[in-house]
Parts: sequence; C-alpha cells; structure tokens
Amino acid sequence: MATTYNDLYLDIRRRFRGTGAFDPTRTARELICAAAGKTNEEFVRDSWLYVPPEVEREANALAARYLAGEPVAYLIGEWEFYGLPLDISRAVLIPRPDTETLAEHAIAAARACAEPRVLDLCAGSGCIGLAVAKHVPSARVLLGELDEEAIKVCRQNIRRNGLTARVSAVRTDARERPSRLLGEFDVIVSNPPYIPTADIETLDVSVRDHEPRLALDGGADGLDFYRAICGKWRDALREKGKLLFEVGIGQADAVLRLMRASGFGDVQILPDLNGIPRVVFGTRWEEI
Repeated sequence: MATTYNDLYLDIRRRFRGTGAFDPTRTARELICAAAGKTNEEFVRDSWLYVPPEVEREANALAARYLAGEPVAYLIGEWEFYGLPLDISRAVLIPRPDTETLAEHAIAAARACAEPRVLDLCAGSGCIGLAVAKHVPSARVLLGELDEEAIKVCRQNIRRNGLTARVSAVRTDARERPSRLLGEFDVIVSNPPYIPTADIETLDVSVRDHEPRLALDGGADGLDFYRAICGKWRDALREKGKLLFEVGIGQADAVLRLMRASGFGDVQILPDLNGIPRVVFGTRWEEI
C-alpha cells in the first residue's frame, strides 16, 4: 500500500510515544527528513506526496536504531548549538544545552578584550570556540583537539559556518604542555572529559554505547584533564587571561581548589539553567 510522507510521519511518531523518546514529534520529522534528504520546509510541502519505497525503508531503519538507543544527532549527522548548525559524527560528543552556559561566559570573557585570541581545548565538534567566533567578530579562535577524526569535524564546521578567516583547528593534547608555537591566549575554554572511569558503564546506553569514550573518560576521579590543564596550560594565558571549564555534577568545588592551587585568582562557580554548578573560571595573575 502506498504511503504518504504524512502517514509515515504519523506512524513513526506513534511508535516513539510511550517509549520515553524525547520530543517524538520533532524526532520523527528529523529522521524522515534525513532519510529523504529533505529540509523541514520541503517535508511540509511534500507531506501529501507518496514516499519512495527506499526512503520508507531508510526512515524505518533509522527509527529502529533510535529506539535501540542511538542518538538522533548521529543518525542525522548534524545538530544545533548556540544557534549554529554543526556537522556531527561519532568521533565527537553531541553538544548539550548545559554547555551553552560555558559558551555564554566564554563569549563574555572574549568581549572584554580588544582583539582576543581564544583557545577551545578538547574542542570536539568545535561548538564552543565557533560560538565565540560567531558572536565576537574581533576574536581569533583556535580549536585544539587530539583525535584526528574530531579535527575533521571541527574543520567541516568552520567551513559550514563561514569562519575560515578567523578560526583554525590543530591537533593538541590537553594533557601535555603546549608548544610555544601556539602563542598566548586571552581566553582558554574547555569542556574536557570528566566522567570517572568506573562510572562510564553506568551511563545511559545512548551515551555509553555511542559517544566516544575518549571524550568521556576523565580518569579515576574524573579530574585528570583539569589537573593537566591547570598545571600545564597556565603559561599559555596572557596576564589577566581567563580559564573557563565545564564541570560534571559534584565536581565544581574540586576544580575550584585545583585552579586556586595552580595560581588562578578570582575563581568562581556558576550554575547552568537548571541551577547545577556547571562552570568554573578564574584569572591568571602574574606570579610575585
């Protein structure tokens, strides 16, 4: 029996309801658009047209994978963060709304400088650094990332958002001291791996089985990257430069202490939109 796009949409949405799926209406529409290669506007325009059999099979296959726990962003290959469209692959974490709190404060820190140099360390998709570049036209941004496949995603997103003149990506290990060739920065922002190793197996299947472990595992207590960045990257900041971190639930006080012990001043903790301590930042002062 021939099926219209609207019939297919209603069927997939029905399958998602009652399963705990997030926003079944939006998810069903996005998966069908991905299978058909259509925009949302084209989907609405064509909703009463019949679906080619191969598109129907692909949409149903994507729906089955989603119900098995695979995140929508990986199924459709893109996501939005802070108003920016981003390419997404399984080499990078899916940007979360919580991280927009970090982006907001990184943008504010960059705006306080005349012509800021900004480093997004452990950049993943490049979402934070790209948000800074988009909203601070005077900024020059470097996306630092260890994984080669993630660097490819960063470069795709630089091009996709028209920021090639002011943003570049480079292979960088946040756990090692930076090369002097990187120069100095006014702002370093990082959303590093912060899940304690033993906790990874307890994560939701959508994270545990699909998102890259390299971007999740923060060591035994989840703080390995904070220790390394505080201890080894301080000198990559100019005097009065800002270091900003995203932190996991329950980690803010420990990261604050690490920053203070590494010589950062004015260290503060800020909540996300749900009131959870999410951002820790401080200022580099010259040693006396």
